[in-house]
Amino acid sequence: MIIKRYIVDNMNEAMIKIRYELGNEAVIVSQRKIREKGIKGFFRHKKYEVTAAADDKPKKNNEEIIKKDELRNEMDELKSMMANLLSKQSEVVDNTKKSKGKKLTINKKLLENDIPDEIIEDIYSKVKAKDGKNLRTNSKQFEEEVNNIIKNIIKTDTGINGRVHVLIGPTGVGKTTTIAKLAGLYSLYKNKKVGLITIDTYRIGAVEQLKIYANILSAPFGVILTVKDIPEVMKTMEDCDLIFIDTTGRNSKNAMQVSEIRQYIDALKPDGIHLVLSMTTKCKDIKRIANDYKIIKYTSLILTKIDETDTCGSILASLYYANVPVSFLTTGQNVPDDIQEAKTEKLFNLIMGAEQ
Repeated sequence: MIIKRYIVDNMNEAMIKIRYELGNEAVIVSQRKIREKGIKGFFRHKKYEVTAAADDKPKKNNEEIIKKDELRNEMDELKSMMANLLSKQSEVVDNTKKSKGKKLTINKKLLENDIPDEIIEDIYSKVKAKDGKNLRTNSKQFEEEVNNIIKNIIKTDTGINGRVHVLIGPTGVGKTTTIAKLAGLYSLYKNKKVGLITIDTYRIGAVEQLKIYANILSAPFGVILTVKDIPEVMKTMEDCDLIFIDTTGRNSKNAMQVSEIRQYIDALKPDGIHLVLSMTTKCKDIKRIANDYKIIKYTSLILTKIDETDTCGSILASLYYANVPVSFLTTGQNVPDDIQEAKTEKLFNLIMGAEQ
């Protein structure tokens, strides 16, 4: 007696194998559903375990041999049909990829660079509103339109306009270091006399840190403890071309703390108010921070820590939610070298992952 066990997807497959290997006289002894071993088997369809038996020496006659030949021919034909079917299916997939490949590519690019779904949907709706039907069949044009809309979102305001500039933003975004970089940039490379002031008396070492930078640059330095101190401190800066003012980092969710900063700014009457945002911050938090600080009416963004992130979708999120131009980028800790004026092409390349 010959006994064989088969693992198959269905009973038709089992019958074909049993007849081919054991002959028409074989009988099925048992059958049951099983799963394949391992973690992969848990997620796949169950298979059939079929046990069949046949005599050791089956009668071999011409009729049986003919039937086996016929079965072999049928299996060969079945294989040929399957090959043709798979070939046609592959052609359909290739054609679909050719017609939609660019759109999928731009979508994947946006997602891989951590651009929020909300912004992607808005960009796509604008593309479709412009000429949706035509763009579905012209993937290259679709990508170009998406890129154009992103470039329209990007706004830059290069350089510093006016004399008095205040930097605001949450704790840990790098305001103090950024002020030092700006002071170094304008005093060492643009021959401006720069004064430095701090309102940040809450953070340990903040006053001393900025004072050290001021001493290195031979720049006047002042500390504002209360709103009443502003006129006196500003008087000491009368001969300065530019004055940069550091503020206390505040949790934007605390409206009272943000309002306190606003009181100082209203009294200072600065020419520029720059919201400093770290590009390592989650886009969801950037949206909240940008909205919470709008009561201070900031005029531009300074984007920091670009060198500390692998993707720069946060740049587009900052521009989209704040709706003000970017003035400067910082790309490291070196003072004053790691700061640069914002350029549209540079920002676009960072957003799309074309530049690190």
